[in-house]
Amino acid sequence: MLVLSYLGILCLIPLLTKKDDADIQWHAKNGTALFGAEIIWVILVIILTLVRIPLLGCGITMISCVVWIGFLAVSIFAIMKAMKGERLRLPLITDFAEKM
Repeated sequence: MLVLSYLGILCLIPLLTKKDDADIQWHAKNGTALFGAEIIWVILVIILTLVRIPLLGCGITMISCVVWIGFLAVSIFAIMKAMKGERLRLPLITDFAEKM
């Protein structure tokens, strides 16, 4: 369940099924907030690519690739920390997740 917490939409499985385990709930909420950040990034990229400013599309595409690699790295690192029994605190995302 800890691994599912950081695999995109699959974060909803532990969030909805393991309500009695505080550790799994913390990771599931953190993973849900991370997934929400990914969705916000997708919406932002779509809006910026539809603007049709010359050379902006190429720049956004390159930046988007780097950001997606960053999301992947954070997810993998969070899974590794969760499997060790530790928690990865992401500055804005964890603060938002704790308020949920």
